[in-house]
Amino acid sequence: MPRPAQPRILIVGGGHGGMHVALRLRRVLGRGQAAVTVVDANSYMTYQPLLAEAAAGSVEPRHVVVPLRQALPWAHVITREVVSIDHGQRTAYLRSGNGDPIPLPYDVLVLAPGSVSRVLPIPGLAENGVGFKTVAEAIHLRNQVLARLDEAASASSPRRRQAALTFVFVGGGFAGVEALAELQDMAWDACRRYPEIQPIWMKWVLVEATDRILPEVGERLSHYTMRLLRCRGIDIRLGTRLVSAEGRRIHLDDGTEFDADTLVWTAGVAPNPLVKRTDLPLDQRGRVRTSAFLSVVDTDDAWAIGDCAAIPDLARGQGAVCPPSAQYAVGQARTAADNLVASLNGGRLVPYRHASIGSVASLGLYQGAAEVRGVRLRGFPAWLAHRTYHLSKLPSANRRLRVVADWTLDLMFPREIVSLEAIEHSREEFGLAASAAAKRAP
Repeated sequence: MPRPAQPRILIVGGGHGGMHVALRLRRVLGRGQAAVTVVDANSYMTYQPLLAEAAAGSVEPRHVVVPLRQALPWAHVITREVVSIDHGQRTAYLRSGNGDPIPLPYDVLVLAPGSVSRVLPIPGLAENGVGFKTVAEAIHLRNQVLARLDEAASASSPRRRQAALTFVFVGGGFAGVEALAELQDMAWDACRRYPEIQPIWMKWVLVEATDRILPEVGERLSHYTMRLLRCRGIDIRLGTRLVSAEGRRIHLDDGTEFDADTLVWTAGVAPNPLVKRTDLPLDQRGRVRTSAFLSVVDTDDAWAIGDCAAIPDLARGQGAVCPPSAQYAVGQARTAADNLVASLNGGRLVPYRHASIGSVASLGLYQGAAEVRGVRLRGFPAWLAHRTYHLSKLPSANRRLRVVADWTLDLMFPREIVSLEAIEHSREEFGLAASAAAKRAP
């Protein structure tokens, strides 16, 4: 299909991958060479590595998101959900208010919708669990933990109090470990304001199906992190799976049973369901098949990056595929943008080869684990490396300054321990009042 003089580039997804593709295209596209459109259901990009600190109150949740219209003023940003893509017709279909899909024609596609939580059919999980991929989930989890402390402080029985003070995290990757460590740190601080609660009454459980946590770092750092968390009283269950959570009763496959009001699911991710509603080739795990150049296999004018794509990892050898990681997505975004422009200009494409900087994890205030360019760090140096690295990767100076201000205030003043759970049901009180008024009306 011949391209027009000014091709329309459609970027589906405004997360790490999609936003950085747009940022890179601004640098490498010639003036007027192409029109760029970014479509995402959200009007912002979430910087997920700082979600744990947002949940713990060290960072204001608004400061870990980057407004797309502010970051990409030269692009056409559309805040709608993409429901399907017909690449053969070069058309994406957007969700409308009345249910009729809105067609959006394009010439070149960059698919970067990211991933969703990989959820298993475990009884009670849908009713009682919460994920940890979005700002809304981080805020909900903070409110949940603080609300459970309020519940425990006025519990009518020891059993009810113990259930309120039991927090279960399923999944020992970065998301689960960082969220658990940061929230435990916050909860211990909060207990100072609750004379009715002893911190040692709290029960924090990490359930991991494999034989180690933090597989993203080296084995020694993984063991160090596990020892540190266990010294803090965290119950780590390796080689263990969640069997049921019905009625907030936790059943593990090692035979353990206990009540828990809080269940957090961080056991992996799955490609965004959108990819199944396209005509692009998929692999056996439902990811878009791409070449090492990030172009979709056997498909013209289509590129895919990030968690939704099966991208060969040349750095790890034959058959390896890039893992779902923000660090990988940003590198892929740059290569995809460069190759896209090279294809428009008849230039040479270059394969994506990941150059790992390392891995950093925050484990609460002044504690962390990191491996940076082969150097292993623990404790305060790792915690400082974590903050320095992620501060440098935040996409705008505006957000960097705001996060630094949050961190500074967090060091100077005690954490805020107020639960704003009512925000999640903001219309409830007004709705009840309006319903009561309607019943009184003649």
